[in-house]
Amino acid sequence: MAKTEFGVNHPLAVKLYSKTLANEAYRRTFIGKFIGKSEDSLIQEKVDLKKSAGDKITCGLNVQLQGDGIQGDATLEGNEEALQFYDDSIMVDQLRHATRTKGKMTEQRVPYSLRNVSKDRLADWWARRMDVSFFNQICGYTAQTDTKYTGNNSVLAPSTNRHIWQGGNSDDQSIDSADTFTLDLVQIAKQKAMTASTEDGTGPLVRPFNQQGEEMYVMFLHDYQAYDLQRSAEWREVQRSALAGGDIKGNPLFTGALGVYDNVILHKASRITNGVNSSSGAAISTVKRAVLCGAQSAMIAFGSENGATRYSWYEDMFDYGNQLGVKAGSIFGIKKCKFVPEDDSSTNAEDFGTVVVSTYGAPAATS
Repeated sequence: MAKTEFGVNHPLAVKLYSKTLANEAYRRTFIGKFIGKSEDSLIQEKVDLKKSAGDKITCGLNVQLQGDGIQGDATLEGNEEALQFYDDSIMVDQLRHATRTKGKMTEQRVPYSLRNVSKDRLADWWARRMDVSFFNQICGYTAQTDTKYTGNNSVLAPSTNRHIWQGGNSDDQSIDSADTFTLDLVQIAKQKAMTASTEDGTGPLVRPFNQQGEEMYVMFLHDYQAYDLQRSAEWREVQRSALAGGDIKGNPLFTGALGVYDNVILHKASRITNGVNSSSGAAISTVKRAVLCGAQSAMIAFGSENGATRYSWYEDMFDYGNQLGVKAGSIFGIKKCKFVPEDDSSTNAEDFGTVVVSTYGAPAATS
């Protein structure tokens, strides 16, 4: 009986598997629902490199208007407010991974396609890597210096006026077991986001999302922080009421959320990073860095060489055609957005869309 089979690197197989890999990897990521092309997206996708060559995108970050406006018949001409844009850049680089079968007899012993299994495992790998890169970036996890795990861009520590510590502390290493995550930290982080200004040197306001007419933020908590929060009496009291924020059906930002408090959508995220010792640069396993995010908290970009999808697919045979190797690669970058003043002084730069909240975070006691 005749069988239809696509050989190694058959053009149709390459297109099929690269497209399927892209769809599967995106679906399996935690961050996929937060990616969009508009300036109101938490993670804004920059598409410039899909159209032209280059390894760097410099883009403008849009700051909210802060002027008073003009009442009545007072003259508006000459009292307009200039639009404020600040520059930031994102680098892209190639990252690849591959699988390789042991040989024809291995394929003979199993009732499934090892090409399909390779696709599934590479999709899982890419989904994890994208999530890890995103959280390393927005948490300012400088303990990770390998850019393969930080979206091909170096990690920037949380900026001076975008970092909060529980218990009145001023660094991660001072946090102890009494400094657990509490509900008031959500409001404190939101207050920090909404009261920053360019006039006092603390950077622009962290722009909220506009969700069905409501101004909202998203906050990511580590599982340990969420556990501490959910055990509190104040959380139980809040949850006796219906979720705030209006009609949330079909809104992806709310999918899987713990709840909404003071127009902040709370999400549990296991890839929230550890704290970092400000003196030694070492990770602190008992400290976790929750992050409140507004619009344009981070950028993601993909290179033009990826083709029609975000990923490239390539197959090869080894050992005289006995072993199948499958490679999946991507030219991409992920980076936290950072506000740079007009004088381009990096010493005064502030994170554009994130506020980090460091608290104690450890597994719950079992006895």
